[in-house]
Amino acid sequence: MTQAHQGTALVTGASSGMGAIYADRLARRGYDLVLVARNRERLVALADRITTETRRNVEVIEADLADRAALAAVEAKLKEDASIDLLVNNAGIGTHTPLLESNVERMTEMIELNVTALTRLTYAAVPGFVARGKGAIINIASIVAIAPEMLNGVYGGTKAFVLAFSQSLHHELASRGVQVQAVLPGATATEFWQTGGLPLEHLDSNIVMPAPDMVDAALVGFDRGELVTIPSLHAAEKWDAYHAARLAMFNELSRNVPAPRYAAAAAAAAAG
Repeated sequence: MTQAHQGTALVTGASSGMGAIYADRLARRGYDLVLVARNRERLVALADRITTETRRNVEVIEADLADRAALAAVEAKLKEDASIDLLVNNAGIGTHTPLLESNVERMTEMIELNVTALTRLTYAAVPGFVARGKGAIINIASIVAIAPEMLNGVYGGTKAFVLAFSQSLHHELASRGVQVQAVLPGATATEFWQTGGLPLEHLDSNIVMPAPDMVDAALVGFDRGELVTIPSLHAAEKWDAYHAARLAMFNELSRNVPAPRYAAAAAAAAAG
């Protein structure tokens, strides 16, 4: 059964893994697609399959988002194509290598892709969404956004940025017709691990979720209007408690005097 047209979704990192699954699922929901990735051969093969199976229009943009010129071309597409009303910021890289064993140039490249590219694409899309009073952004973060001890700290830091950025976007844009979702996948069966130097078979199978299951769960969260979706977390009340504890501190985080636990010790030290 052909789904009614829903608009156009631009998906980054679309040639494989979760990005390719998002592309497939969104097309089946009625979205036309703009697929962005470095591997043109894979993109074209995916686009051909999706077009054949869903009859949706699929445009392919070959782009390395770590390259500013290529990134600028995708930014221009988001600014100029008013049919795009969903941006899926899926492109990213990561590693399990400890901080002190990691090459700083590689870490800088990670920041460029995971943080800078995602930010610039969002800035390119949001003004049009706001002007039209509709649009949505799905940002793929990671559970390391709230558990940075698990993997490389720069990777965790980039994903913490994605989470914080998404929360701030939601705060600013929810009343203006723009939906924001941050997805925090756990270990997922994709090429991510092999690319990062840790073959998937070396992981405990009990913690690795099939990529289609991860995306399908995330889309349920999207349909429900969740700001933060953690497909692997069975005890959702634990996230609710975590979030509530964070909000409870809001009015106590900035004061004109230090907390007593510091003030007394500081006074004693000053007195000699």
